[in-house]
Amino acid sequence: MRRTTFGKHHRHGVNVQFLADPAGRLVWASPALPGAVHDLTAARRTGLIGALTGAGVQVFADQGYQGAGGTIRTPFKRHRHRPRLSRHQKSVNRAHARIRAIGERAAATLKAWKVLVRLRCCPRRAATIVQAILVLQLIEENRY
Repeated sequence: MRRTTFGKHHRHGVNVQFLADPAGRLVWASPALPGAVHDLTAARRTGLIGALTGAGVQVFADQGYQGAGGTIRTPFKRHRHRPRLSRHQKSVNRAHARIRAIGERAAATLKAWKVLVRLRCCPRRAATIVQAILVLQLIEENRY
């Protein structure tokens, strides 16, 4: 049997991809994957990148999605052979961070649900709980 708990406290880590609208409200949440799965891999497995690119939706993501392509925008990254980012790149990164802050607030609303604080179940069951939270969040905001 494969070990499914990780970390010092033997908790399941889960990776849930989510989308937020420009107002910072949660719109969609993916099925949960094991926490060891990289963000870009998780987005590819769920078909998120292809769907967003096909629909022409521009997404502002963090550096974990570097190389995703399509309509996924990530901040400029300083490379080993380039000691500094240009002023233009820094200003673009600042603007990118301001836009991404809206999505981070949406993540905070998801994490505010206390049931997720000490979640003690497998990633499959965690996905069901996250989907239920998303529906409750939509009802609470009168968007369901």
